[in-house]
Amino acid sequence: MTPDIEMTRVPGGSVTLHDARRKARRAVDLEPFEVGVYAVTEELLAELIGVASAHPRRPAVDVTWQRAIRLCNAASEWEGLDPAYSFEGEDVTWHVGSDGYRLPTEAEWEFACRAGSTKPQYGLLSDIAWTAADSVAAPQDVGGKMPNLHGAFDMLGNAWEWCWDLLDPARYGDYRVFRGGGYADEAWSVRASTRRGGGPRMHHDDVGFRLARGGFDAVDEAQGWSARADEENAIIDGPVPFGWTPLER
Repeated sequence: MTPDIEMTRVPGGSVTLHDARRKARRAVDLEPFEVGVYAVTEELLAELIGVASAHPRRPAVDVTWQRAIRLCNAASEWEGLDPAYSFEGEDVTWHVGSDGYRLPTEAEWEFACRAGSTKPQYGLLSDIAWTAADSVAAPQDVGGKMPNLHGAFDMLGNAWEWCWDLLDPARYGDYRVFRGGGYADEAWSVRASTRRGGGPRMHHDDVGFRLARGGFDAVDEAQGWSARADEENAIIDGPVPFGWTPLER
């Protein structure tokens, strides 16, 4: 039997995203949605794919973005929900009206993480996050530190979490965002606004994912993401910024 997927409802609101690389800020208005109380655990992943788990309550890491997307669909199918994603080769389409499980958008993730806080962390880091200061050698069991005001645990520290969005398509092509910081990261990196990313088939020993849910009345945009913006952001307008190696077109 698949473990229960505990979700918490996040009310609508507004969040301002900061892209330090582009020196840009943008405000995003969000409709209500849900996120997992915990990151996806080894136990849940093992049940979905039919294997044993060595550490059931640890966040599942070493999971690629592509695999996380497929596991979202697997969780949806288990519960009789419409899958949020479809595939054509390695191209993924998000059906934004679907009520199935999915990855949060970057704006959803930051808004859910902050839980009303305007500070870099939503509490004292030693109370809310596993970081380098704890001198642990692997992700720890979920729920071992204090939750934020939405009742979500480990949104900072322990394991980074994949989001739906592209990181910076002009510079990094198909790299996807992950957020939150990991168990081996210093405090300066474990912040609600810190953005990192990797290729959709890369896996890392400190990157996992958290489920989200919520369907919206749109086709190719929702919750701070749009297909059109992805296309526009893939174009370098003007001189190539210092230090960039732009993709060949």
